[in-house]
Amino acid sequence: MYAVIETGGKQYTVEFGQELEVELLDAEPGQEINLDRVLLVVDGDTSAIGQPIVADAAVSAKVLRMDRGEKTISFKYRPKARSRVKKGHRQELTVLKITEVRLGTKSAAAEAKVAEAAADAAREKVTKAAARQAAEDAALAAQLKARKAAEAEAEAPKAKATKAAAKAAPAADEAAKTAAPAKAAAKPKAAPKAAATEAPAGKAAPKRPAKIKKDE
Repeated sequence: MYAVIETGGKQYTVEFGQELEVELLDAEPGQEINLDRVLLVVDGDTSAIGQPIVADAAVSAKVLRMDRGEKTISFKYRPKARSRVKKGHRQELTVLKITEVRLGTKSAAAEAKVAEAAADAAREKVTKAAARQAAEDAALAAQLKARKAAEAEAEAPKAKATKAAAKAAPAADEAAKTAAPAKAAAKPKAAPKAAATEAPAGKAAPKRPAKIKKDE
């Protein structure tokens, strides 16, 4: 829901909770005021157009502070008269916060409260779901930790045996290396191989030529 209001000779489009700067009003900071000249109110698909103002509409606002606008410069120059006039101006403003836009029985403030309550309920629901999920995750992590501890405790004897075997392996290798030379020295020498002239099995040995006697 939004409305079009008139104040200070200007028109503004306002919504609930909006802050705006208007021309200086005779009000103190913190004071609640009613903006009577409501020209238009729109609520979804329905609208009310004033002639010139909407009879059953009202816009309320809270005065936040007094302020001044940005400086504007006015410069007047008259040629051939050596006349130059430069002036600066900062408009006095009132900063408002819209607290209510009402059309008949419909109120923007009431609708905002309902929406805020629904958002709070949804936020609380999400928070509770997150806390429940965190508790379940913590319980699951504790179970996994206990299971790992039990498995580690069951594997401890095997690990100790493996470690002892790994420590004993180098000593056994060293003993084997020390015993190897002694065993090699005690081993009898192998029989010499047969003469190269010995005939192979299954074949007759070649006959030597007879010596020829020399004539006396």
